[in-house]
Amino acid sequence: MKLWDDTIDGYRPEANALLEHLPSTSIAEADLPEDPVARAELSREFMRAMEPDPSTMAVEDTIPGPAGDIPVKLFVPDEPKAMFLHIHGGGWILGRPQMNDLGNEHLAEHHSLAVLSVDYRLAPEHPYPAGPDDCEAAAAWLLNHGLEQWETDKMFIGGESAGGHLAAVTLLRVRDRLGAIDRVLGANLVFGVYDLRGTPSIFDNGGNADMLDPTGIQFMIESFTPGMSDAERRHPDVSPLFADLAGLPPCLVSVGTFDHLLDDSLFFATRLAAAESPVELAVYPDSPHGFMALPSQMAKAHAKRLDTWIASLLP
Repeated sequence: MKLWDDTIDGYRPEANALLEHLPSTSIAEADLPEDPVARAELSREFMRAMEPDPSTMAVEDTIPGPAGDIPVKLFVPDEPKAMFLHIHGGGWILGRPQMNDLGNEHLAEHHSLAVLSVDYRLAPEHPYPAGPDDCEAAAAWLLNHGLEQWETDKMFIGGESAGGHLAAVTLLRVRDRLGAIDRVLGANLVFGVYDLRGTPSIFDNGGNADMLDPTGIQFMIESFTPGMSDAERRHPDVSPLFADLAGLPPCLVSVGTFDHLLDDSLFFATRLAAAESPVELAVYPDSPHGFMALPSQMAKAHAKRLDTWIASLLP
């Protein structure tokens, strides 16, 4: 069974050439402090220096949350067709909405989506369930206020990496806690983490170049779920791979074959299909974690497929 077509296959030489210049997104282990909070804060400063300039379209606001107001960024077109809850990545310990300003601006301008990007609480200062609780609160706010704000009660949910994990968790909470899964048009799940015990590729991706590494991933998981046993990490609200995945809206699951999180996407998409939930699995060969940010034909192919998928689901 082929997981990509001949056109995608033709982009592999360029993808491999770019791997030689893959930017580092982490600090050397020897330069990191032992204290988890200090280590996370140093990593946050490092990542903030790599963020794009903020979008002029974005409006900063807050919404009520379980532990106080939650900062959010809004991207609102003139006549929204639907809403999009975006959840940024960063291993649950770093990142903020500005990382995805350009992508969220595109969703608003190209698809006429009212985008809310949620600045959820980060670990290790705020471990599980703080981040998921904030994301659930953002979903509930959109579902409760969409009609009055933008004359729509339909929404997408999506995120990348840890944001893909939180998007999957939020999707399940919308179904099981909010009882509003019929109002979710689809979920865009990009190289997410779905089994926090660790899938095989987390520990060994074949020695291929990647922006992630096993040590960094384990630090992030421990920061998000400190002291949890493997049995506790199997809880569906922690590891959505173990959830009942029936009755979900269409999901687009995307990942590169060099990503340490490859197996998470392969397993999650397969379980979605087995549960008879509509799913598309988009696999990009010779592509690392975060490949869609690289100046490549592979990244353009991913963007085109996402645009086509969203357009097919809009009312």
